[in-house]
This record gives sequence, structure tokens and C-alpha cells, in this order.
Amino acid sequence: MGASRWYMPILWHSMYHRDRKNSAKSFLMTPNENPENTGLQPDLPRNQRATEGMRVSVAPMMDWTDRHCRYLHRLLSRHALLYTEMVTTGALMHGDVPRHLRFNAEEHPVALQLGGSEPADLAHCAKLGEEWGYDEINLNCGCPSERVQRGAFGACLMNEPQLVADCVKAMVDVVGIPVTVKHRIGIDKIESYEFVRDFVGKVSEAGCNTFIVHARNAWLQGLSPKQNREIPPLRYELVHRLKHEFPDLHIAINGGITVNAQVHEHLRLLDGVMVGREAYHNPWWLAEWDAKFFGAGEQTLTREEVESLMCDYMTREAAEHGTHWWSIARHMLGLRNGLPGARRWRQVWSDHRLKTLPAHEVMALAREPAAAHAA
Repeated sequence: MGASRWYMPILWHSMYHRDRKNSAKSFLMTPNENPENTGLQPDLPRNQRATEGMRVSVAPMMDWTDRHCRYLHRLLSRHALLYTEMVTTGALMHGDVPRHLRFNAEEHPVALQLGGSEPADLAHCAKLGEEWGYDEINLNCGCPSERVQRGAFGACLMNEPQLVADCVKAMVDVVGIPVTVKHRIGIDKIESYEFVRDFVGKVSEAGCNTFIVHARNAWLQGLSPKQNREIPPLRYELVHRLKHEFPDLHIAINGGITVNAQVHEHLRLLDGVMVGREAYHNPWWLAEWDAKFFGAGEQTLTREEVESLMCDYMTREAAEHGTHWWSIARHMLGLRNGLPGARRWRQVWSDHRLKTLPAHEVMALAREPAAAHAA
């Protein structure tokens, strides 16, 4: 896959904002392009972009935060740090690397989350991520699914802090971008603060300066991944205590955060907040983030303009990669939550009988109920 197939990346922050109402061109990154000349924060050194965006970020979510979802989120927030779905080292060592790693240059700052437990393999994959232009490499030490446990990574790695430290050091030694860890506050019935404190202490010695802490235990047996997001109690105070004990580390919190007041409260005590499913199901919330949490200008796009830009993007993706519009549209079904006609709008975008129509024609049909209600 040569770089000549792709458009050159956007060079200037102002150019992107001037043009994004008129065009949804997708600038796909390849390892041959210069990541220093891309994204929404060209004034920041590449190794600082992720740290700046970490203040509020969107969590890595399997089957959800693909590059199409991230394209939507970036239209809504210029500054929030975005994460890929978890990509396993096996997928990159033995699979289709471009399929797993290519992304739109507009997505910056964007982090690659890796799943694995072999230091050499993680080092190789982290280097790939850096070459492809990612701003951060994140190691998954929080996923409790049985499939992930069978691969000997995810939350079960919290039982082996020295191995995690070895993995982090192997990655830190070969990349110049931040290497971070996302983890839980404990596993199974281990609920002592000392467990997570010792984990963070050991891994930080290997060169990890940023920890994103899901403020729940991960139960490795007896609960599904969904139940693991709901049943183990949230204990935010343990994350706050980590920051107090490790003031020089960047500590971000994740889990159960759904409103601005919670974000503000955690930012008073911590360095960052990571939002998961609420950001996906209610994406318009992201349109508030730049002004409320980054001290930047307010979002100027309307929901209708975002929908139109996504249709432009669907058209381009279909032409260049044969991507079906419905595999992109699924990510924006929450865009009109709470508005009159939202239910019918979602039904139109989800109607399999319309799959033969171009995306812009589907958009016109979807807007009819809202227009009729307004009239």
C-alpha cells in the first residue's frame, strides 16, 4: 500500500476548520507520511499531543471506536484524545497491518491501544504504531473478557506487575511517543488499595507516566464484560488516592461518568477523565467538551451539518474502499437523541431496505420527520 494512493495530510489547524463545513475528505495515514504535519494540533510536538488531549478522552471500545466512529467524534471535538479499539499483537504480527492501523489524519490526537503480554511482540507493534503516526501507545490491562484472558492479557495482567513493567519498558525503549496503561483498581475479590498502588508503582518504574484507571474491580470469573462494567462497585476515591500518592504521574479516571458535573469534579482532583459508552450513545455531548474542558472555542457545527459531513465521508469511503454507508452510519445513531423525530430518524438510518440508496438520499429521507414536526 503506497503513500501515493492517499491524499497528503492536512497541514494547518486553521485550514481544517475553514474547510470542514464544506468537505469531509478523508486523509488516511500511512507509515510513509510525516505525522508531524498532520492533525488538529500542529503547534504541539507530537509527543505532547496525547497528553494535552488526555484531559478528556473517549475510551477504547471493541466493535465501536473504529476509524469511522473516531471521524465522527473528531467533528464534534477538536481536542479530546481518541482511542482505537484494542488491537492484539497477534493481529499485527500475523494479520493485515494496514487494515488494523490506517486512520484519518483528522483524528489526531489519537492513541493506539494494544493487547498482548510478550514484551518483544509489544515492542514491535508499538514501533509499528509510531510509524503509522499514532500519538500514544496504550497497553490494555483492564479488559476482563474470557477471550482476552485466554490470550493472557487484559485485566489478568494486573496479577503480574513485573511482566507489565517489562512490557512497558520494551515499548518505551523503541518509541518516542508516550506509552500508557489502562487498568482496573483490582481483580476479583482483591479490593485493597495497596494492590493497585503497588501495580502503579512497579509499572511507573519502567517508564510509564500515565495511567487510566477504570474505578471498578474486574471479576475474571462469573461476570460477562457487560456485567463487569455495571456490577463491581465504583470506587472513585481509590483513584483520587493514587493521584495523591503519585503526584508526578498523570492519572485519569474512567467508569460511570455521564455528565459534565462529574467531569469537572474529577478534573479538580485528577489529570484526566475518560468517557466510554455515554460518549458513544450520546455523541452530541462531545460538542460541549472543547469549550467546557479545554478552554477552546465552542463547537460551531450543527447536528445537520455533522450529518451532512458524515454523508460526504460515507460517499468517499464507498468510492475509495468499498465501505458500505451503514457500517459508518451506525456510529451516529445517537446524534439526535432528545430531539423531536429522533426515533424515526434512527429508524430510517437503520432500515436495511434502504441499503441500496446512496447515503445522501437516506439522509434526505431521515430528515423528513423532523422537518414535518418543525412545520
